[in-house]
Amino acid sequence: AFTRRSREISKVTAEALESVVLLERYPRSKIRVEIEILAAEAGTRCVGITAASVALADAGIPMRDMVVGIASGKIQDTVVLDLDKAEDNYGQADLPMGICPNTGELVFLQMDGDLSIEEYNLATEYNYKAAAEIHEIMVAALKARYDGGEA
Repeated sequence: AFTRRSREISKVTAEALESVVLLERYPRSKIRVEIEILAAEAGTRCVGITAASVALADAGIPMRDMVVGIASGKIQDTVVLDLDKAEDNYGQADLPMGICPNTGELVFLQMDGDLSIEEYNLATEYNYKAAAEIHEIMVAALKARYDGGEA
């Protein structure tokens, strides 16, 4: 059954992916993406967006860019990257983003909690740097799949 949280995650995931898929190439069509997270410590919406982006690329769906879901936050007045479950639940802030690494475009942004402008800028910097690193891994996995072996 859909919960309020699963509906929210579904909505933000669809909006992030729709912003990069070249939908005009699929008139009167529907592209269905199903995400099932079997086990998670935290960050399910970010993992789902990233995995769905790789799956669309692997399926040959044309996109302007892939989307990397990444989150930072604030715990005990310190900005950190990639919160675990306890940090996500009890931290002071959570800043998940969907970033297109090639263009730098931000296609998804949510913030729970309070961050100063300086903390927000630092969290955003962490997210963009991590997104670039994750994007390299995504591209390498796709290339490995077609260069003769499963990634």
